[in-house]
Amino acid sequence: MEFGPHLILATLEGAVTAAVLALTAVGLSLVFGVMRVVNIAHGEFYMLGAVIAWYVAQMLGGHPALGFVAALVIAPLVVGALAAAADVTILKRIEYDPERTIVATIGLLYIIQQLTLMTYGPEARPVEAPFSGRIELPWFDWFETLFGMAQPWGWSITSYKLFVIFAAGAVLCGVWAMMARTRIGLLMRATQADRDMALAFGIPVERVYALVFGIGAGLAALGAVLIVPIQQAHYLMGVEPLLLAFIVVIIGGLGSLPGTVLAALFIGLSDGIISVFFSPTLAKILATLLVGLVLVFRPQGLFGTRTA
Repeated sequence: MEFGPHLILATLEGAVTAAVLALTAVGLSLVFGVMRVVNIAHGEFYMLGAVIAWYVAQMLGGHPALGFVAALVIAPLVVGALAAAADVTILKRIEYDPERTIVATIGLLYIIQQLTLMTYGPEARPVEAPFSGRIELPWFDWFETLFGMAQPWGWSITSYKLFVIFAAGAVLCGVWAMMARTRIGLLMRATQADRDMALAFGIPVERVYALVFGIGAGLAALGAVLIVPIQQAHYLMGVEPLLLAFIVVIIGGLGSLPGTVLAALFIGLSDGIISVFFSPTLAKILATLLVGLVLVFRPQGLFGTRTA
């Protein structure tokens, strides 16, 4: 009798995970698609977003919504600027060589992580949600001879979690509009299609790279700001989002933004449902198994294109 209500709750929890995962993975996919750079430090940019959100909330004080709104703006901008600076000072100097960029971003990962540990500390610290009203989830069932609505039946979800889902969806629509409808998106797509031809037409490719690297990190930071009122800010919190983001972009197709979003929805929803009815460990095992199958039977990903 309670399978349906549990399924609804698990689906909503999975949708929250999928929303934040989609933001993080789209940032990673955008960087690879345009720059052909595998950013191992992407999870640490995610972590920085959560830590900066905590600092902003503590400094401003007052109503939680004030610090949260400020963090939504400040954290992605600061993290994006730091990522763009890292691109100019590190990746540009090694000429975006695939092997050396992996080593460089691993080094960047440890630098960010250890600096955060030295300044922020090892404690996990909460950020208060801007609003936390609870929404009762109704359920329909048979009552003797009548079919009616049972409310409340003991399960509810916070209004903030629903906000996370809709906010992430709005940001992803904005990313799509930027890529498809703006001059900046046109420059990014031209650089992605043919770097040498873009240079020949006078496109400032290195500036485009710095912008893309900053946007990718900013999206990860934005996802962390959205999730930190549900979880807690911790200097090691970037590990799992990085692994899940790689799983998503491999399944969806490296550099394919629609594929990344659909894969994030699949992984997030399946993670929420399997975690509720079975165990979180089984969800991670199945996601890893799916990656292995994709790599064997369709290496370019479900929505990617095979390169010559």
